[in-house]
Amino acid sequence: MNILPHKKTWLQIFFWSSFWALVPLILSGGLSNPDMYLKRTLVVIVAIGIVVWINMEILLPRLYFGKYHPLVYMLAGVALVTAITLLLDWDGAPWDEFFHRNTEQQGPSRTGNAVSGGRRGMRYLGLGMPIFTSFIGSALFEIAAFANRKEREAAVYQSEKLEAEIKFLKSQINPHFLFNALNNIYTLTLLKSDNAPDHLLKLSGMLRYMLHDCKAETVPLHKEIAYLQNFIDLQMLKDSSGLNVKVHFDESRPNLNIAPMLLIPFVENAFKHSKIEDLAHGWITIDLRTGEHHIEFEVKNSLPAHNVAKDAVGGIGLHNVRRQLELLYPGRHVLEISEKDGVFRVGLRVEL
Repeated sequence: MNILPHKKTWLQIFFWSSFWALVPLILSGGLSNPDMYLKRTLVVIVAIGIVVWINMEILLPRLYFGKYHPLVYMLAGVALVTAITLLLDWDGAPWDEFFHRNTEQQGPSRTGNAVSGGRRGMRYLGLGMPIFTSFIGSALFEIAAFANRKEREAAVYQSEKLEAEIKFLKSQINPHFLFNALNNIYTLTLLKSDNAPDHLLKLSGMLRYMLHDCKAETVPLHKEIAYLQNFIDLQMLKDSSGLNVKVHFDESRPNLNIAPMLLIPFVENAFKHSKIEDLAHGWITIDLRTGEHHIEFEVKNSLPAHNVAKDAVGGIGLHNVRRQLELLYPGRHVLEISEKDGVFRVGLRVEL
């Protein structure tokens, strides 16, 4: 544990020490006994420093901002303030004469219970006031600063999330893909193929999913799978003899909720870079497995000897996909990307 205070803790100690060094001076209207005032102030400053340090460095981060109920923090704070106040009022302490000298001079001995309960209560109040206000004040300042930081982080998160969602949406409404899909469907209509209406319906379903269903934060997994399957089916129209694409979707848990358009970039990337039209060498395998509360998605594709250029329009890049995952599933996903022996692999596990 780092025992050195952070900068913000030093500032709090300085503020409250200065405050309670000046308040008695202002209220008393001057220094009748400067030496006693300085000694008493030094002890109070040390006590305030201890309270603020413990509050800022231990109690707030571990109890209030931790996993404990705020009541635990409040009880710990009361115990801390009470302990420091009693320590200041300790009869046998070296600083005892700095605080009780006037009381002794007024007559009654402080041994036993000579000091009346009312006078003792006022003394506790006077000693505890600087400690209590320093504790409460430092807590309020830190809590307000924490709330302000969280508000700024939330604003940045929403801004980045919106930007990422827009990029995802634009990447999926790819004019090049739409042109090829419509052109292939048109060819099927010229050939009077019975499959033309079915493929046109798939394209319509994809557009409906992108423009309507994707407005929600999450969608049922079966809708995401349907979108992926329709995308693959339309890509397969590139060659009537069939492409070397193997697909397995685990549909045993169709109602798992997942962020929309989360998986399609990896499939789109595989079709772009595998040179799937090369029937002798191009290939793609896609595998989706589900658990009770997670999914595992793996896409592998061949890598041609010469890199295939990306489309001029569309494609958000794996960097943006990674950022999207960080925004949507922070600490709940593992993304592995590798390129080895002519195989490009993407492995993704997401805790839903």
